Amino acid sequence: MHDPGVDAVIRQWAAEREQNEEDKEIQRIASAWLAEVPRTEPPGIPGQRRGSGKAAGWASIDLADPEFVDAMRERLPDAPLDLLAAAAGWWQMVGDIEEAKAWWDAGVSPLDQRALDYRAAGLTPDDLSRRLGPLTVLDHLRRGSAPAWCVARLSRQRRDAAS
Repeated sequence: MHDPGVDAVIRQWAAEREQNEEDKEIQRIASAWLAEVPRTEPPGIPGQRRGSGKAAGWASIDLADPEFVDAMRERLPDAPLDLLAAAAGWWQMVGDIEEAKAWWDAGVSPLDQRALDYRAAGLTPDDLSRRLGPLTVLDHLRRGSAPAWCVARLSRQRRDAAS
């Protein structure tokens, strides 16, 4: 996608995951200690409580829909899986995979969570290619224009065209 904001997020994500020797030793000790702890149930979250007040057991959870992660991996094959899963979790909360793909196909990286702000402001993937003066809406957004400003300009442009 060659978006400097997305590239910066990937660099920051990678830097946060780099570990020095002390961090590696801490991780090794913690992993060894956790391996010794007997597990009687798979990891998960408590289920809904029954009428008797007893816990229903554990319900396993997936952090992100595998379909979202797979679709993102197609577009960003070199991105770390945990980064893709985190981003997919946000995308799946606001819409379906087809809508997410429409945003990505319109020029917004799957890792660019600003698209959720654009969507909340009232923009659609089709709006990103519309021209506002010499630049497209997407160009304005990448240069720092507020999504609300773009929506207002598009509305004014539509009103003027209808007149």
